[in-house]
Amino acid sequence: MSRSQSRLFTPILIGGCMILLINFAMRASFGVFQIPVAETFGWPRAEFSLAIAIQNLAWGFGQPLFGALGERWGDRWAIILGALLYALGLLMTAVATTPEAMQLWEVAVGFGIAGTGFGVVLAVIGRASSDKNRSLALGIATAAGSAGQVVGAPLAQGLMAFLPWQQVFMVFAALILTVLLFLPLLGNTKPAPKHELEESMGRVLKRAMVDPSFLMIFAGFFSCGYQLAFITAHFPAMITEMCGPISPDGGLAALGIGSTSALGAVAISLIGIANIGGSILAGWLGNKYSRKYLLAGIYTLRTIIAAWFILTPITPVTVVVFSLAMGALWLATVPLTSGLVAYIYGLRYMGTLYGFVFLSHQLGSFLGVWLGGKLYDVYGDYTMVWWVGVGVGAFSALIHLPVREAPAGLARSPAPAQ
Repeated sequence: MSRSQSRLFTPILIGGCMILLINFAMRASFGVFQIPVAETFGWPRAEFSLAIAIQNLAWGFGQPLFGALGERWGDRWAIILGALLYALGLLMTAVATTPEAMQLWEVAVGFGIAGTGFGVVLAVIGRASSDKNRSLALGIATAAGSAGQVVGAPLAQGLMAFLPWQQVFMVFAALILTVLLFLPLLGNTKPAPKHELEESMGRVLKRAMVDPSFLMIFAGFFSCGYQLAFITAHFPAMITEMCGPISPDGGLAALGIGSTSALGAVAISLIGIANIGGSILAGWLGNKYSRKYLLAGIYTLRTIIAAWFILTPITPVTVVVFSLAMGALWLATVPLTSGLVAYIYGLRYMGTLYGFVFLSHQLGSFLGVWLGGKLYDVYGDYTMVWWVGVGVGAFSALIHLPVREAPAGLARSPAPAQ
């Protein structure tokens, strides 16, 4: 084991954390734009919801592509291309005036998120970490994404107090390009020889795709995407419209939260704050206990918390309690799922294999965001789509239990010496 691998906090981990923080600050803010966009154009809620859903779908399909690009040509090129597409998509979203144009350019945003997101960055960090530190390092990197969520929605809300939402998207386009400043911290990530990569990757993917454990991990990640994307895209609007009034003499008013729309942005931030600790804890636990059972436990708790929230009158207090409880479990699945993929199938093609698993996550994201807007337009509230999320969460809790948590022997890289 090299000296750099024996350390937990390395330049690679720090650089990767900063890239994820900036990426997720932009992505987590889209729910704040739901009402302003609809009011500007007079669109039904489903139109912008579909744009965000397409963004999530493009992110999902882009993830294995950018993972393979990083493993073939180098991770830096994947991140550079991702940042450029992200900025282009944000700029064109700002000037779009029809639902179709906005939905089209969200494809570029989705690919940009893929190129600067978990699939590429976690693979870099995973390969650079020792077996002893890997799960915790993945948890810390995931927590950095949550830190972006803490600042993203309130930043968007604050900017819209002074700027129209179109200009806020332009500001975000400039901010996402700052990820390029952190590329030197990632070092020189050289791809494997082309002929070796093509032969090995094809064999690994073919065997993984018929492995029942891989398919169960793939299916189980669907509900994570459904729940997270639905809440990110619709929770601020849901709170604005369904939450009880904020008492003028209450604690929230004393903190400067005087409206349910402001509470909606703060709720997304609270989820991110709670998840910083939750992701790090999940990564630490993943070094000590079975990852599949930890995942089953997280999905079970999510199901219980979501059911409690929708069965309880929605008040500012229940919003805060839900945000903190769900936030502690929010991205805790990511270090455990990515770590499980790395443990079973090896590190060599972790980016590509995790990218395919993440595609399931984004299929769930697409359905959660789109169905949220569609059913809102039909029923006038989010109750039905919320219960669908409860059901798929229970499914994920069960589907992880039969996973065979043991190395599969698929073209594995040698484990670092301890």
